[in-house]
Amino acid sequence: MVRQNISSPFTPGGVDWESVFGYSRAVRVGNHVMVTGMAGVDEQGNVAGDIAAQTRRSLERVKEALDLAGASLEDVVRTRNLIVNIDDWEVVSRIHGEVFGAIRPASIMCQVSRFIDPAWLIEIEVDAIIDRDGALSG
Repeated sequence: MVRQNISSPFTPGGVDWESVFGYSRAVRVGNHVMVTGMAGVDEQGNVAGDIAAQTRRSLERVKEALDLAGASLEDVVRTRNLIVNIDDWEVVSRIHGEVFGAIRPASIMCQVSRFIDPAWLIEIEVDAIIDRDGALSG
């Protein structure tokens, strides 16, 4: 099977962390796409704001990575929501539901102690299976 590594279109803080750390923003193997944890930051690495803003931005970045891999949000079969404060679960859940309510991927939400940048409140990773022929339906 062909492996496609998808890199981020930007380098927050001017550092190419993908090369330094040795990872890809997303990897596509066949019809399976795995998207790494996406924090709620913009192209310059600025943090989006509160948990709601960071969640929305994280999901926008997930969508961007899926697009680069030839997938879509509708192809997502699993999400992992890593949050610093588990008390934010309801805010994150509602926004996750706005995006994935009709798709309903398998999902987990768990608390972590912190991220590389202490201003980050959430990272979201997803797995997707591209099913353009409808073989997985029904």
